[in-house]
Amino acid sequence: MGILKLSLASLVAVLMISCGSNSKESKESTDEVVGAEDQSIMGGKIEFTESEFHFGEVKEGEIVEHAYEFTNTGTTPVIVGRVSASCGCTTPSYTQTPILPGKTGEIKVSFNSDGQVGKQQKIVTIVSNAENNITTVQLKGEVKAK
Repeated sequence: MGILKLSLASLVAVLMISCGSNSKESKESTDEVVGAEDQSIMGGKIEFTESEFHFGEVKEGEIVEHAYEFTNTGTTPVIVGRVSASCGCTTPSYTQTPILPGKTGEIKVSFNSDGQVGKQQKIVTIVSNAENNITTVQLKGEVKAK
């Protein structure tokens, strides 16, 4: 009976020690997340000169291209990580180098109107490390049949 009590006491002691060490790691993880949020709030900021471009009317099959310029109005460099379009007919490209505070970057969009007859609204989503980490721009217009 004495061995059973001793074993049980040892097991409880080991569990308490291991649980205590996890709380320290958990606090460090929480501090890292809070630090990342603070950095985001005080970091870079993307401001576009325009968020919508109206291309008017084009004939089906024409390609519409437009460049959206933005400025980093924040205090740290902005890195654009990903740019995606709402449709396969729209292809974006973007500034791949860090945009320093006060400097400009560009999102170029190419829209292939082949098979896209009627009113069009294409949304391009920009993901970055900026305070406003998800931003969108739009391309609008109408495609007339051939």
